[in-house]
Amino acid sequence: MNDMTTGERPAGVRLQKVLAQAGVASRRAAEELIAAGRVSVDGKVVREMGRRIDPETAVVHVDGSRIVLQDDLVHLALNKPRGILSTMHDDRGRPCVGDLVVERGIVEENFTGSPRARLFHVGRLDADTEGLLLLTNDGELGHRLMHPSYEIEKTYLAEVIGQVPRDLGRRLRDGVELDDGPVRVHSFKLVDSTPGRSLVELVIHEGRKHVVRRLLDEVGHPVQRLVRTAIGEVRLGDQRPGRFRPLTRPEVGSLYRSVGM
Repeated sequence: MNDMTTGERPAGVRLQKVLAQAGVASRRAAEELIAAGRVSVDGKVVREMGRRIDPETAVVHVDGSRIVLQDDLVHLALNKPRGILSTMHDDRGRPCVGDLVVERGIVEENFTGSPRARLFHVGRLDADTEGLLLLTNDGELGHRLMHPSYEIEKTYLAEVIGQVPRDLGRRLRDGVELDDGPVRVHSFKLVDSTPGRSLVELVIHEGRKHVVRRLLDEVGHPVQRLVRTAIGEVRLGDQRPGRFRPLTRPEVGSLYRSVGM
């Protein structure tokens, strides 16, 4: 017996409606994406308009980028100020990221019920380091972004003591031995130089504690100021210190893509 005779509603939600609700495109435009073979569900291209899916379990990609379907998933970028600890709570009462979450009303605005407790920061920045820190309640994504096997690129601007020699970039790309093993940078660029100081940009896959500071200290250029400006394709831009912003759909998609989700 069909659904009309039994009175039962078909299981799931139409794919074009799901895409429209996720902000990908209007329902009409979503149908065109499907017809063009640009949408996949659970790894398989879908072209039929009547396809229904469960938004809670289905993995949907458009043009190779994963689309976030769950309403309770939140992905935020914070410009962490200097002096703020990368923790959601500090037993000693020192200023921390968790305080900023409360002060900015992030918890109340974005969560209801139990998901509040799941908001966490992805990796860490030491108290003296500023810049981009991701926060989410997306456990699998956060876990993969922090796992060293995925080698997520992180970009830093560092103000260092002294004028750097021309061969420093080559030395850093070749690798420098630290107490806990060698470390290599993916790229290095001299941004500015004045007597007694230099501003350099470096891209690194490493996530070891204080690795950028230790690396530059080892080559004779102690860090005076350090700012993380990017994680993968997510960039800090002109975001003000202490401010949060939701990641855009392309940014979230790029993070999923970088960790094979």
